[in-house]
Formats: sequence, C-alpha cells, structure tokens
Amino acid sequence: MFTGLVTDVGIIEAVRDQDGLRRFTIAASYDVADIAMGASIMHAGVCLTVVDFGARDGGCWFDVEAVPETLSLTILGDWDVGTRVNLEQSLKLGDELGGHFVFGHVDGVGEITSIDPEGASYRVTVRPPADISRYFARKGSVALNGVSLTVADALENGDFQVAIIPHTWDVTTLSDLTETDRVNLEIDMLARYVARMIGADAPDKNL
Repeated sequence: MFTGLVTDVGIIEAVRDQDGLRRFTIAASYDVADIAMGASIMHAGVCLTVVDFGARDGGCWFDVEAVPETLSLTILGDWDVGTRVNLEQSLKLGDELGGHFVFGHVDGVGEITSIDPEGASYRVTVRPPADISRYFARKGSVALNGVSLTVADALENGDFQVAIIPHTWDVTTLSDLTETDRVNLEIDMLARYVARMIGADAPDKNL
C-alpha cells in the first residue's frame, strides 16, 4: 500500500527481455540499506517487486520485472533507457498518510489533452478510458503516474482536470508531460466501493 506521495524520481538504466518478462534496472537515490529483495516499490503508479539491488554512489540501483499483461495495460511498455520514473516505497506502520490510499494497481491508461499554466501552477486535463470515466468526481482523489492528486473538475465529456502546485510539478515527473502523453490512472478505492454499493458495478445477472 502507498500514499501517492513520490519519494524519489528514478532513471531507467537498462531494459532487458528475458524468460517472457521485461527487466528494468533503475537508479535511485534511496539508501541501499532501505532496499530489500522482494520489497514493493511503486513505479509511476505500478507496484513492482525488487528482484536484485546494490549500492552505488549517491544511492542505489535495483531491478524489477514486469509481465506482458502489465506492459500492455500500463505505460511501462513505453519505457526505455533514460525514462524518468516516479518512485514510492511501500507504506510502513506509523508513516504519515499525507496523500490517499494508493494500491499500485492501474485501472486504465489516460491521455493528456491539455496543460494550461495558472499562475505558478498548472491545470492538466486528462481523458480516461470511457469505462472508468464515471469514477472521477470533483474534489475526489486520483493517482496519476503514482502521484496523489485532487480532481479539480469533472467535465461533461468524461475528461477530468487536476491542478498541480509548483512543488509537485518540480519534484515528480509530471513536469515531463506533454499533450497526447499517456498516463497511468488509479481510481480512488472509495469510488470503487460506492459504485458497487449503488449497483453501478453490480455483476450482470444474465451471465
């Protein structure tokens, strides 16, 4: 479990396909003492498991692997050497919950349709897949490439907007975004349960 508060921006140093998996080597500024085999780290909104790691000047490196389904259903299939990635280590008992509960399970890939400066901040419009657009409500929460954000507006066409403050813009990869870029989206868990309780996501009884 995570909070959507990015704790580092890693850089992809190597990409290798082997045994039906894609292995990424990522350089990070984390203390190697805080990394362990099998640890869960969120990468741009996707929870991946550390399968190898080591120390390096200024931090550490670690390897994670992704299966073909993850590559096809998220933006991880677009990653190459040099890609910057939002990172967050898993939440520990007693840690401050400053964002919202994020699970590292991407619900869909959205598209950036506009980025508009608003003074020192930015208003970003996202087009989610049609089948999940109903989950985004004004003042609700969303994880965008692993960053916990508040929905500033939900538009009639199904798009939604987020307002990004300068600090978040500067310390995450959100500042790398341009129009038409694809982004990982995770729905707020509360929205999932509300939809289920009101019957919006009830199983089809005809199946």
